Parts: sequence; C-alpha cells; structure tokens
Amino acid sequence: MPTDRVPVVFIHGLWLHSSSWRPWVDLFESLGFDAVAPCWPGEANTVESARRQPEAAAGFGIDAVTEHFAQIIRSYDTAPVIVGHSFGGLFTQKLLGMGLGRAGVAIDPAQMKGVKPLPFAQLRSGFPVLGNPANKKKAVSLTAEQFHYGFGNALSQAESDQLFEKWAIPSPGRPLFEAAFANFSKNSPAAVDTANTTRGPLLLISGRQDHTVPDVVTRASYKQYGGSSAVTELKQFADRGHSLTVDSGWRGVADHVLEWLARQGVQPRIGSAG
Repeated sequence: MPTDRVPVVFIHGLWLHSSSWRPWVDLFESLGFDAVAPCWPGEANTVESARRQPEAAAGFGIDAVTEHFAQIIRSYDTAPVIVGHSFGGLFTQKLLGMGLGRAGVAIDPAQMKGVKPLPFAQLRSGFPVLGNPANKKKAVSLTAEQFHYGFGNALSQAESDQLFEKWAIPSPGRPLFEAAFANFSKNSPAAVDTANTTRGPLLLISGRQDHTVPDVVTRASYKQYGGSSAVTELKQFADRGHSLTVDSGWRGVADHVLEWLARQGVQPRIGSAG
C-alpha cells in the first residue's frame, strides 16, 4: 500500500468497535499521518451492524486476529506505527516482536504469557466471559453496568453510559480465555517475543485506576522486556481507567503518544522535519 506519509494502524480491544478510534484517526490525519483503524475479522463496519450480527465475530482467537493485522501491516510499503488498546495492545506487542511495525504503543495491554499478577478487579471484569466456558466459542456483550465497572469506573455513570451506547459491541470470548490460561499453556498464542532486540521502540501506557487491565499487570508486562536492549518505556496516567482512549480525556493520552513518537524520530511525513 504505497504512501508518502507515515502510516499508523490503530487496533482496538474487546467490546469497542473500530470506529471508537475515529477521534485519534482524525487527529493523526490532520497532522500528516496516514491513519487507519481496521475492524477485527468478522466485525461489521458499523456499531449497529456489529450488534445485530454478533455471531459473525464469534470464535476468532489471538492468532487469527494477529495474522489479520499482520497482513494489513505487510501491505504497506512503509512500516506503520502500531497503536493498540487492551487486546489491541497485546496484538501490538506480538506484531512488534515479529519484526513488524516501525514503533508500537500498547495502551492498557491485555495480559501476555509470563505475566503473573491477577488482581480481583481483573477477574471481576473478565467474569462476564470467563464465567461460562461455552463463551469461548461465542461473541459476548457487556451490560451497561459491566461496562461501567470494567471500562468506566473512573468516570461518572452518565459518561460511561454514553460511551457504552456509542461504541460497545459484542466481542469473541476466545481471546480472553487464551490470555487467562496463557501461563498454563506451553504454546500459548498470548506469548510475545519480548527478547527481540531489533524491533522498533515500544511504549506501554497504563491507567492506574483500570479494572480490566490493572496497572500492576501493565507494569509486569513492562518488566518482561528487561532482557531486550530495544527501546521500551512505560507511562502511567493517574486517575484514568480502561476507557482512557475513548473518554473525555482521550486527547491527553493521544498528545503523549505523539510526543513520544516524535522523540523516537517518527515524523508525520517521510523525510519531513515536523
């Protein structure tokens, strides 16, 4: 996919539609990046359609979704920046470890193999899926209350409900089961090549009030990169929950990402100075 601008591929996680990245895409585009936010495999193009067709997204696991985005990234002539939230953050790390992407940003990334902390808040957030083994083959929806606990706990009930109505969709249960049992599986799809020294720079971001991926989990993921000389940095946002990419404070997170990319020498246009 030829372009004279630096591409950016945004990857969402469970229970948010790809269009939830629209403010980020618009911002990055306005600054000269070539930004896209593709759907997961089986995901309909609109929130309304995704809600009407939950079965279309059922059954896709970590490997299938990773390969889906790997094909998109390989289609570019210029290696894209990869920015992912939640499970999108896990895919970002897997793709970067595979040598794909110019740089990666993993925001509240889902738990990779090797990460040991499992806080109660994380278990409670995942219970709507993990509480029923049959959900591994299904696409599961959250209620507004479950969304408020897992995503919007740092927000007012009203703002959380607005985000739920605007962006929430059913999502496949398989990735959550695969991540939850990663440390009991020798060949877990949730494994990441954290020792890769030739990969692009990686920024991990944590919301310190996050229930779905608590700060301790992101910090444990960061420590997994201790054996790599590649650039790996951690940024923690106090008083922010799992909704930090879509709530009213999203711009502060986006601005930090842009500043970090600039420090890594990633400019909006190839060869440009700004």
